[in-house]
Amino acid sequence: MKMEKLGFQAEVSRLLDIVAHSLYSDRAVFLRELVSNASDACDKLRYMSLTEPGLLSDDPDFRIAVAIDQANKTLTVSDNGIGMNRDDLISHLGTIARSGSAQFVQALDEGKSKDVSLIGQFGVGFYAAFMVADKVTVTSRKAGETQAWQWVSDGKGEFEIGEAERPGGNHGRGTDVTLHIRKDAEEFLEKARVSSIITKYSDHIALPIKLVEGSSEEKVNQAAALWTRSKPDITAEQYRDFYHHVAHAFDEPWGTLHFKAEGKIEYTGLVFVPTVKPFDLFHPDRKQSLKLYVKRVFITDHCEELLPHWLRFLKGLVDSEDLPLNISREMLQKNPVLAKIRQGVVKKVLEYLKKRAETEPDAYAAFWNNFGAVLKEGIYEDAEHKDTLLKLARFRSTNGDSLVSLADYLGRMKEGQSAIYYLTGESLEAASRSPQLEGYRAKGIEVLLLTDPVDEFWVPAVGDHDGKSFKSVTRGGADLDSIKGDAKADEKKPEPAAAGIDNLIAFMKLTLKDQIKDVRLSQRLTDSAVCLVADEGDMDMRLARMLQQHKRIDALMPRVLEINGSHPVIAALAKAVSSGKGEQVADASWLLLDQARIQEGETLSDPTSFAKRLGEVLSHAFS
Repeated sequence: MKMEKLGFQAEVSRLLDIVAHSLYSDRAVFLRELVSNASDACDKLRYMSLTEPGLLSDDPDFRIAVAIDQANKTLTVSDNGIGMNRDDLISHLGTIARSGSAQFVQALDEGKSKDVSLIGQFGVGFYAAFMVADKVTVTSRKAGETQAWQWVSDGKGEFEIGEAERPGGNHGRGTDVTLHIRKDAEEFLEKARVSSIITKYSDHIALPIKLVEGSSEEKVNQAAALWTRSKPDITAEQYRDFYHHVAHAFDEPWGTLHFKAEGKIEYTGLVFVPTVKPFDLFHPDRKQSLKLYVKRVFITDHCEELLPHWLRFLKGLVDSEDLPLNISREMLQKNPVLAKIRQGVVKKVLEYLKKRAETEPDAYAAFWNNFGAVLKEGIYEDAEHKDTLLKLARFRSTNGDSLVSLADYLGRMKEGQSAIYYLTGESLEAASRSPQLEGYRAKGIEVLLLTDPVDEFWVPAVGDHDGKSFKSVTRGGADLDSIKGDAKADEKKPEPAAAGIDNLIAFMKLTLKDQIKDVRLSQRLTDSAVCLVADEGDMDMRLARMLQQHKRIDALMPRVLEINGSHPVIAALAKAVSSGKGEQVADASWLLLDQARIQEGETLSDPTSFAKRLGEVLSHAFS
């Protein structure tokens, strides 16, 4: 048999090196991953056979076998599922065909990410075999094809592939994964040890798993679909292990929903909320991954009609009693039964999240930190569930470090306050330092700090909540005088504006011209000299920057420059204008505009002029 030598994709080589050095705390998970892959292969062939029954013909019964060979020090996991041809072996075992994989592996390699549990999400749990094997041989024949292929590797940068032999007819379809067990892993050649691993991790798999050693063969799992059992008969450990199987995950599930709908439409759902955020959660190519079954027969991994996009982090399955077994993926798109199932699943999930939010606020806060930005997409996209999602939403605010709900915020609003104030920013740290917050902080008025890109879209789309409009603190017209603040804040009278402030404002308008829309005296500034705000009716500043970065708009619209009339710098400039020092005030005006832009996280369009003006102003200050 002639073998061709090929190299792994760069990410695979690096990942294999990490895996080989005991990435997982429990090496036994390699067997769980291989058995899960075998089960998936059988599920996929069962679905294909609905329209191509000849693929099963004389071998209709699916099975998985785990064979121990003490003499040759090998452990083999076999299935009679869909199998792989040459191209499949290369693409599935030599490449990580997932978006963002290169960046993920680089983060692992550099020790920047400790979330090694994410590896299962890339469909590469197969590589866990190299934790216990110094060589892995995969022999496979794809259903409906006559040629078998063999893939061999020691996990050190290369693999070999060539033609192979498997039994003829449909009895030859499927895959054998043979592990040549390392000396330090020979515990996985002991029958009792292997049996206990299968029972622990794979008892829920709805196919018989046979353990073979020599001439003895025994079934070691219940081979009954876990979701068909009654909830009192299922332990937390069994739910966890099924989550690991169905999601190819290594973390603990944050939440487990097991429900059955009966009536006009019957279906069972077993849905999990992960604890760890998927690495590619916000990648455009990411699909929702709730599996669809019909009468215990697998139909598809990615049924986009089963869940809205804003619940794409959920794992698990739905098993319908009413959909036809031979339903195609095209037929799923406008199926009224599936639409009803979708409504029911979404309702169950939202009710579950509401309960956890009320009874376990700390646990819910951890969930929100992982998946809140995705749920906020639903506020923007899904009018039907908008109000429910707004009640589930949690936010950072100027009130403290804890997450707050809109109900919390409304309960703390000040007398005379008619709006829900918010500020968007690139990060929580940057937003909390914004000079635009100064006046609100001084009066004890709470401001929501929104740092997810989707915040720029859902807030204007919603407009108001419980009769209170959302208002950005970066817009003109702060209206702070009409709000009764904290007692101490109201007792403290604002400093009067400097003498000659009107002349300074007029001078700055003439100097800065078309670079600004207006210069105004600020209500919101207490410590800073200047800040930029969007005029009423203009686009929010952060949204404008985002659109410019993505080349949706050519240039930023001129903003309003607000000045703090009592600030020492502004007072000095007002005095300088009256003294006829126009050139110095002009340089200082440009510097203040650049300062306001820098505070907004913008880059200066002309840093050379900025440096020159700064030098001129400093030289006059110390001369």
